[in-house]
Amino acid sequence: MTEKSKPGSELSIIRAPGGLFAGATYPFRALSLLGKTPKLRGYVLVPILVNLIVGGTLYAGLLFAGFQGIDAAIQNLPAWAAFLDVVLRVLLTILLFLLTGFVLLQFGVLLGSPWYGKLSEELEQLRTGKTVIPPGGVGGIFVEIWRAIAFELKKLALTAAIALPLLLLNFAPGVGTVIATVGGIALAATIVCLDFLDPALERRRFRFRTKLGIVARNFPASASFGLICLGLVSIPLINLLAIPLCVTAGTLFFCDRVLPGLGER
Repeated sequence: MTEKSKPGSELSIIRAPGGLFAGATYPFRALSLLGKTPKLRGYVLVPILVNLIVGGTLYAGLLFAGFQGIDAAIQNLPAWAAFLDVVLRVLLTILLFLLTGFVLLQFGVLLGSPWYGKLSEELEQLRTGKTVIPPGGVGGIFVEIWRAIAFELKKLALTAAIALPLLLLNFAPGVGTVIATVGGIALAATIVCLDFLDPALERRRFRFRTKLGIVARNFPASASFGLICLGLVSIPLINLLAIPLCVTAGTLFFCDRVLPGLGER
């Protein structure tokens, strides 16, 4: 399968307001589908076990260190900003849970990728009657590994390019912290959207820039999808089940909203 130069370019960048609501419904559609399709459930059991192990380790370390960091940050507020104590503590606590869930997502998706790839492939076949299967063999395996590493590095570069300026805003307590928090959530939602759409996009060997373009062209549905998935993977215990659920949701989103613009059906 070769990459299209501008997949989905005929679609409007700004979708109807209904798209904002529709994007947020996909995890719930995925839950219903998994409940009705027993053969897909086998692809989520092993990743859930992996998430249990990784999640327990991350929460034991990151939350403890994070709450200590929040206490230190609040204590260092200047006198004129003391009235923001409660607001900032709530915002930073929310950001801590989002960050921990985001880190869990990166490990969970990477370690569970063999099962998630097969889940996405089977689901696309079930949904559309056909799918794209990348080349196999030894050469195909090395290509898969290289592309997976490159994808993670490019996500890291994108995150650093945006997150570092946002971190600098925290030197302006109050308004700067609020802007940094909102910007951080938007960035995390974009990365989450990329992660859950990626199994279907990667089978087509799209470049990272093309994947970002697909997310942008499906706004605002992609924004609400990313935000609801980010919320689900940020809730302790729930997120251990939410990652395979959101992978399923991402493939449903792809089949319904992205695939028609690629000219494949």
